[in-house]
Amino acid sequence: MSKQIYINLPVKNLDKSTKFYSALGFTKNSDFSDENASALMWSNEIVVMLLKHDFYKNFLKGKDISDTVQTSAVLLALTLDSKEEVQNFADTAKQNGGDYFKADYSVPEEMMFGYEVLDPDGNQWEPVWMNPDFSPES
Repeated sequence: MSKQIYINLPVKNLDKSTKFYSALGFTKNSDFSDENASALMWSNEIVVMLLKHDFYKNFLKGKDISDTVQTSAVLLALTLDSKEEVQNFADTAKQNGGDYFKADYSVPEEMMFGYEVLDPDGNQWEPVWMNPDFSPES
C-alpha cells in the first residue's frame, strides 16, 4: 500500500463543503463518502475527509471541535505549478463561499507566491508556488 495522508476536517454543511472543495479541483471518491463524510482527492496520496460535526466528534474522546473561524488549528499548504494557479485557487475559493488574504512571507514574490485561503468553516489552506530557479543576488 502506498503512503497517503488523510486530512480530516469537521464541517457544518457537508453538501456545501463538498461543492466548495470540488470547485477547487478536489475529486470526490464516492467509495469513501456517505451521509456523514465526503472523501475528496487532491492526489492519490492526499485525501481530505470532510466530516459532519456529530461524526467527527466520535474521534475526539470528549474534546471540543475548534471554532476555526475564531481560532487557528492548523495551516495546510499545497504547492501549485504557477502563480496563476495560486491566484485561480484563491479566486475560486472566494467565488464558492470561502475567502483569502495575503500573508507576509518575507521573501520576494519571484521566489514564493501564495495566499491564505479559508474554506466556509474557517479551515485555512496555503496554496503556494515556489520558483525552483530563484537565486538570490549576492
